[in-house]
Amino acid sequence: MTEQTKTRIPTPLYAAAGAGDLAYQQLRKLPAVLTELSDRAVASLRTANVQAAELQKKAAEQAGEFQKKAAGADFDALRTNAQTAATAFAQIAQERAVAAYTALVARGEKVVGTGIVESAEVVNADIEATEAPKAVEATVAEAKAVEAAETTPKPRKRAKAAPAPKPAE
Repeated sequence: MTEQTKTRIPTPLYAAAGAGDLAYQQLRKLPAVLTELSDRAVASLRTANVQAAELQKKAAEQAGEFQKKAAGADFDALRTNAQTAATAFAQIAQERAVAAYTALVARGEKVVGTGIVESAEVVNADIEATEAPKAVEATVAEAKAVEAAETTPKPRKRAKAAPAPKPAE
């Protein structure tokens, strides 16, 4: 039996397989999530009508306060603060993206690896279930018939008669 050569599947393919498996698992949960969300939405609509009037009053009060604060704000300090926060958030987002990608690759390796192992098991089971081909053995009678056919001369074609010579004139 020959040895299998090891082929390395590129990491993005593992990530795609992991993402597909994750999506499949999440889609299986979808009906339950939809039921829960629709129940929450109905309950939320009932309470939202009551709270809407109160929220409008609070929003008007806070708008006045924000206008006063905006008049005395130091925009240079706010800009610097925003840049620092954006850089920190970008680094955190990058770390989370790398972690998520690594998790998808690991999940994909499991999915692909499981598929390969299952395929190998099926192939091995098929090989074991299949009978080995039996050797073809000719019986003595068959062998004699073959020899007789080979030694019997084949009928020859009739030779055409040579044309008669033409009489001399």
